[in-house]
Amino acid sequence: MRHVILLSGAQESPAGGLLDALRDAGVTSTFVPASDVGKVPQAAGPNGASPSQPLAVIFDLAPCEDVAVLHAVASRAAAVWPEIPLVACQRDPLDERWPLAHRLDNSTLRRLGFHAVADEPAQLAGVLRELEKHGASNAVVAAESSPEIAPASLLLPEKINAERLRAAFEIVASLHFAADQRGAAAAALAGLATLVRADRWTIYLVAESQGETGDTMFEPLAVRGLTASERTLPEGDWRQALRGDALALSGAQSSAAREAAACAESVRKKEGGRRVIAVPLVNGERVMGVLEAVREGTPSRKFSDADASLLSAMSLPLTAALSNAVRIAEAELLSQTDDLTKLHNARFLRQYLVGELKRARRYGSAVSAMFLDLDDFKLINDRHGHLVGSHVLMEMAAVILTSVRDTDMVARYGGDEFIAILPETGLDQAARVADRVRAHVAGHVFTGGRNLRLNLTASFGVATFPHHAHTPQQLIACADTAMYEAKAARKNCVRFAPETSSK
Repeated sequence: MRHVILLSGAQESPAGGLLDALRDAGVTSTFVPASDVGKVPQAAGPNGASPSQPLAVIFDLAPCEDVAVLHAVASRAAAVWPEIPLVACQRDPLDERWPLAHRLDNSTLRRLGFHAVADEPAQLAGVLRELEKHGASNAVVAAESSPEIAPASLLLPEKINAERLRAAFEIVASLHFAADQRGAAAAALAGLATLVRADRWTIYLVAESQGETGDTMFEPLAVRGLTASERTLPEGDWRQALRGDALALSGAQSSAAREAAACAESVRKKEGGRRVIAVPLVNGERVMGVLEAVREGTPSRKFSDADASLLSAMSLPLTAALSNAVRIAEAELLSQTDDLTKLHNARFLRQYLVGELKRARRYGSAVSAMFLDLDDFKLINDRHGHLVGSHVLMEMAAVILTSVRDTDMVARYGGDEFIAILPETGLDQAARVADRVRAHVAGHVFTGGRNLRLNLTASFGVATFPHHAHTPQQLIACADTAMYEAKAARKNCVRFAPETSSK
């Protein structure tokens, strides 16, 4: 006998049409109030019989359901019945009590955690058959005759004056020049403040919690303006003053923002003495953030349809700018990182050294470069293969990193050559650092990733600005030359560049 679990929201029991549809399909059911989902220890059998594996968990979805509550119920149901598909069943569309405008669309329900959707009780039999045949991932939902709920428009309002149109264009243009997420968010809020009046604007980044709760986490990325109550800094609250407005708003997101993140649709609400509009920033299938605007005070006007339409339209380029900033940052990181050892590469080394020497000139300090090359590394590759050799280089990176300070920068220069830049470090101290690293390398047993016991040594060359060199290129070249002197001596030793008096 096929069996399902029935859940419902505010209503006390599932609608009669849903029960009739299940009975006609030969499916038995057990009703569990949504508020009791978290208390259910296991899936109950029909009519209180011994537990059995239900075919599905069906939520009787009434229009105007609170999406935040619906998301919470779906999350709890997934935790109680992790292997069972969750199905949302809409009320009969012909019932005049439930207008179509108040129904949640199928894509929103899927984002809330439902595996399949029946647009009316009569479709349940077909949905359950698909679940039996193909499982939740391939369930076919909604008949072709079912009416589609149109998504929110992403176009600018039809009636928009030239001044606001110019301002919207300038916002989009400014986003193209944003170097990072905070820059893009700040530019967007500066422009939006001229388009729609609000006491406070905030852009939140959202992410699913990694803990057991699975709650949505909100991180304030940028804020512009504050409401009257927020501008009143409590006496002695120096922590809020130090953190700044954005961090001070951590955890202060509105219920409208939480709802917008859950349903991926714009939400307008009155919360206490505030008027709030929250617009989701949707990147593909994921809500990456929420744009929130707040008006406070008794005379505050609610946000109009034109405001909502305009902000929804502007959310598209804003989302693109935020996601592009992440991709640019990731690409920049990859371009400055060695693929094998995950140390910095020669490209980053040159940029870093330019900045360090500028700072050293300004404050009259020293910068040292430690150049090291593994001794007879070719024998490792010849005897054990290049995979072992690559693993040895990764182990070498770890040995060097644990032998220098956190403020020092280590890079792989190429092949089996490494460089460490030691800021605020003179020749004597650099010599001690180099000898410490040399001893650690010589005393380390390398495994090569195959439980081998390999012993290696390295030759070191040290040069210091301004004693040995006056430019980044000279500093690296001097350290490299000193390293070759160590090779020519007896290897496994440290040599220093000759001091120069040229300016």
